[in-house]
Order: sequence, then structure tokens, then C-alpha cells
Amino acid sequence: MVGVMANEVARHLRKNPTIAEARLWEELRELRRQGYHFRPQVPLAGYIVDFACLDQKPIIEVDGFQHLSGEGAKKDAARDADLRWRGFTILRFTNADVGHALDGVVLEVLAALGAVAKVE
Repeated sequence: MVGVMANEVARHLRKNPTIAEARLWEELRELRRQGYHFRPQVPLAGYIVDFACLDQKPIIEVDGFQHLSGEGAKKDAARDADLRWRGFTILRFTNADVGHALDGVVLEVLAALGAVAKVE
């Protein structure tokens, strides 16, 4: 996916988030008050990542069951390695993590940002 096609796919994904992505996005938008600007569905290095804070370089992926084993897990591992090589930190959460432990997910994101002390 490059150029216009990636942007069109990303736009479609932004307009049609999963329930877990929508819940997490609400929390990530609140982090702007602390100086962290996350963007949803970002075309990046030939991929579309669920959420990225380009200044501090964390990428957050919210995954369904298809990513937990088999071919999905292999593709994710290769993608994660490429993005890490580019200087990004990858945080992966399941839909269930976001649905049942959203506060914990947000704390992990803040820890990755080095911002745990800033939690109000």
C-alpha cells in the first residue's frame, strides 16, 4: 500500500473503527493535554498502524483473534521488526484487553511514553 491507496484505506479505517479502537481512541485523544498527539490509522512505511504518536514513536495496535497465531502472528512479527528497526516502539493489545482492562492499557501506553508520573 503506497500513496493514494494507503491514504484511502486509512481514511476508511478511521471512519469505521472497531469497538475496541473507538474506546481506546477516546482515551488517547485525552493525552493531548499532556502533550502526546496520537493519530489513528496512520500510513507508515508501507503499513497502516492503528495509532501512532510520531514525536515519541510509539505505535499501538489493537488486534483481534486472527493476530494471535498462525500466519497473522508471523506477519505481525515481521512488520513489528521492520517498524522497530525504524525506531518505533510497538505496543500490541487485544480487543479483550481494551474491553476489559482499558485503564491498564492506558497505563502501559503512558509507561512506554515515560509519562506514568504525569497520570492525574
